Amino acid sequence: MALLPLLTIFVLLGGLRWKAHWAALASLAVAVVVAVAAFGMPVDLALLSATEGAVFGLFPIMWIVFTAIWLYQVTVVSGRFEDLRAAFHLISDDPRVQAVIIAFCFGGLLEALAGFGAPVAITGVMMMALGFSPIRAAVVVLVANTAPVAFGAVGTPIITAGTLTGIPYAEIGAVVGHQTPVLAFIVPLLLLVFLVDGVRGMRQTWPVALVIGLAFAVAQWFAATFLSVELTDIVAALAGLVAAVAMLRFWQPAGGAEAMERLRTERSDEAPADDAPGGGGPALATEQRTLTERAAALTAGRTLMAFLPYLLIIVVFSLAKLWTPLKELLTASDVSIGWPGLDGRVLDSAGEAVSTTAYNFQWLSSPGSLLLLSGIVVAAVYRVPAGAAWREFTGTAHKLRWAFLTVATVLALAYVMNLSGQTITVGTWIAGTGALFAFLSPILGWLGTAVTGSDTSANALFATLQQTAAQQAGLDPHLMVAANTSGGVVGKMISPQNLTIAATAVGVGGRESELFRRTIGWSIVLLLALCALVFLQSTPVLSWMVPTFP
Repeated sequence: MALLPLLTIFVLLGGLRWKAHWAALASLAVAVVVAVAAFGMPVDLALLSATEGAVFGLFPIMWIVFTAIWLYQVTVVSGRFEDLRAAFHLISDDPRVQAVIIAFCFGGLLEALAGFGAPVAITGVMMMALGFSPIRAAVVVLVANTAPVAFGAVGTPIITAGTLTGIPYAEIGAVVGHQTPVLAFIVPLLLLVFLVDGVRGMRQTWPVALVIGLAFAVAQWFAATFLSVELTDIVAALAGLVAAVAMLRFWQPAGGAEAMERLRTERSDEAPADDAPGGGGPALATEQRTLTERAAALTAGRTLMAFLPYLLIIVVFSLAKLWTPLKELLTASDVSIGWPGLDGRVLDSAGEAVSTTAYNFQWLSSPGSLLLLSGIVVAAVYRVPAGAAWREFTGTAHKLRWAFLTVATVLALAYVMNLSGQTITVGTWIAGTGALFAFLSPILGWLGTAVTGSDTSANALFATLQQTAAQQAGLDPHLMVAANTSGGVVGKMISPQNLTIAATAVGVGGRESELFRRTIGWSIVLLLALCALVFLQSTPVLSWMVPTFP
């Protein structure tokens, strides 16, 4: 019974090809019925749980996505985005290499700073501007948004797991740092290049894809193990970018022009995505002034100004998350609100009131609010008129209207399942497999992230369960909690929330089911690889690979 809402949303999306918001609404209705009829939850509490989840979906999650896309739109209006494209073009004009650099490395940097769908939204429109078709751009950025997710939003998923389990989050992060780098190593070569240009692209670009993946993986392992969970993805993303620049100074792949021509032909065969952020304008503008010409005209000052928004974001988020005085000042403004009619009325198995019925309104400390402040500064520095910035603000809200509905509904579904006991039922069922649980453990994180769209939420749902199940099965709790986090990273690409964000960003809203069908296979393959890795890490075969703690 507890699986019915999950089965509903997957069947409606992948099988019947419903639009994401209708699939989410239907699944929410199933979850409410199951909560009331099968789990004995009072109707009013089930509905109130849904309202709290919906509000959480809108703020902070969609608030982060909305402000990230608006900031991007400000760069487009200013004309500086063309310089950013040209700067990436200076590194390589090969679309297969650009896919790795933008979707994987630059997307990893955005994941490190904001998370919650912002990387998919921003890199999706950037891929469109390079000439990718909408569907291909969306699939590439969804698949690329994997390995960085565990350490996304300045390490929030791992910090959440540590807070709930009592295990020092640095220790959990160190174990995750011995799992997700495997994904970081294989995703650029075996997935991204293949998705862009098939086996031919892999054969022609494997050296640079290998170098970027290896640099990202090693840096992620090193930072997670010896440096800082909060800085892991920032270090890894920058290492990948530096490796790309260094490699391409001495070697360039063949076939880039032919690959670009194939992509442009595919783009012209698809319906134009004129309502996407950035629309088709950037791609059409290259007909009049090629990227090569613009790149040749770039000066150091223009290049710095093109990267200004992202450098500013790095500074702002680093100060807000890592400088204790500012971090405490921002979090002091948070307002904890006991959800009316719900708070104190939902109990856990020990008879204690659960804490998730208290809504935390992060009006100032939210990454979305920090992105808004950054966007205002960027608009001022770029001398974008206030009227133009406001038009982009309202226009972005209009374009994201269905994404708002979908994400709010998916989080409502997650809250109903969580507070009614459906989620813990599914988790306990899987945990009852004993020693085999080591193989199945990542599936819990995968499911949690697939439903909520957030690895943080997946850890909030299952981290404690993973810890308890590990202790009962005689397994290492560090390993199982880390496996929950790592499993979640490959579930994000099929989350209805993320699918909607990607589809909306590239202007194909309503085609989420197509994106789901194109990504579900890759998600399952990567999940099985993680399951095998974690299982072997729980045995003498690969136990040496996992750090130990007293």
